[in-house]
Amino acid sequence: MTGQPETARSERTVRIARTARAARASRAARAVRTALLCALLGAPLLAGAAACGGPSAGDGDGRKDTTRSRRAAPHPHATGTVDLARRITDYTDGMTADGSYRIPTERERRAVADGVRALLDGDRAAAGRRLSGVGYAVRDLVDSSGTRYAEIADATREGEVRRGWGRVYVDLRGPVRWQVQVPHPSADQRTEQLGIGLLRGTPGGVLVLAGAHRAADSGDGPDAADVAHRRDSVFAAVSDALADRRLPALQVHGFADSSLPEHDVVVSPGSGEAGLPSARGLAAAYRAQGMRVCEVWERYCGRLEGRTNVEGEYAGEAGVPFVHVEHNRRIRDDDALIAKAVRALAEVAGRWGTGRG
Repeated sequence: MTGQPETARSERTVRIARTARAARASRAARAVRTALLCALLGAPLLAGAAACGGPSAGDGDGRKDTTRSRRAAPHPHATGTVDLARRITDYTDGMTADGSYRIPTERERRAVADGVRALLDGDRAAAGRRLSGVGYAVRDLVDSSGTRYAEIADATREGEVRRGWGRVYVDLRGPVRWQVQVPHPSADQRTEQLGIGLLRGTPGGVLVLAGAHRAADSGDGPDAADVAHRRDSVFAAVSDALADRRLPALQVHGFADSSLPEHDVVVSPGSGEAGLPSARGLAAAYRAQGMRVCEVWERYCGRLEGRTNVEGEYAGEAGVPFVHVEHNRRIRDDDALIAKAVRALAEVAGRWGTGRG
């Protein structure tokens, strides 16, 4: 039987051991860094923005960033007190380009969207019935900040990994007024932290979170899991249901620094005009945080303008504000800059939450 020489196998064993030790050291350092950061940032807005649950560890977006290796994500389903940032970050950390995705049927998409509608109408029992028919469930969670949220997600870890349809989080402090969408978690590294920070720090929100890497394998082509450009997703169905309720949307993305090196952020109202006043206000809020903003209504911003995203197209046709926001890697790699970006987003979401548009 042929094989590697013993010395080669020994050297390989040493290399693997060294790599494992380095990985453990890196995780430990990240945990310490996260704990220190959370201790320093006491406000709920900053705690969410700085990812007190811990950062994601890579990205990949085709034209944007690169992929990362898979890490198994715990899937605690018990109702009760949780660290919402940690819970969501653990979930998105398990999404990779070599993961699985199944395109949902029309019935499945409609059932999840109807479950969200029923929950927002205050009919928890009806929401549970609609969701359970397609293997989803609604759970009440209390964040470590004391805020109550509803989580709509796959009923089992197996279903979540195999199907990759995503989750929805609803702020239960009062009526919902706005939504934040994260269509490319993991692929656009740490964009989920923008959504987490905004949801935790600004009342009245709904977080719509995709459930698979945009390049995940579905067996139906390379772009099947790219929910920003597919009508046949649970993500789009939920977004449409919220737009039908006149909830304006912020959709957050990430791009590689080299794609537009002279700018940190790209702000766009999508394919419609209803979101333009909010987009202008958001651009001003980013500039107030010291960020360089490319405004698509003023100049060409490359392939980052968000004119073809299906959620924006639906909102535009309905006359509901939709704002598409791209953040460069420099912003997303820095906890302090993520916190600043969340402050800017919160200015717009806060106005929506008080009916000031």
